[in-house]
Amino acid sequence: MRKFSETYAQRTNTYFCIDSAVTAIVIEGLARHKDQYGSPLCPCRHYENKELEVSVAYWNCPCVPMRERKECHCMLFLTENNEFAGDIQNISRETLEEHLAPSNS
Repeated sequence: MRKFSETYAQRTNTYFCIDSAVTAIVIEGLARHKDQYGSPLCPCRHYENKELEVSVAYWNCPCVPMRERKECHCMLFLTENNEFAGDIQNISRETLEEHLAPSNS
């Protein structure tokens, strides 16, 4: 999902969040849903029935609001005028691992 996210950001002229932890957590959630349900269902929403939501496809990434209006509820793909947008469209594997490593607390 990292490569998909980078490619989609570049293709749509959107940017990742200035907080790379947000980007990492969303990408990890998309990957988990893709593994579990066969589709990258938006991880930032609550669903009563995830399998049904996957079949409807409205919230499969990129979701309909993103495709139609460049509105990403997860803050993964942000337009340059969004106050939380960074200036990057790439995230390294190391950065992902850094934010997703289990804490020692």
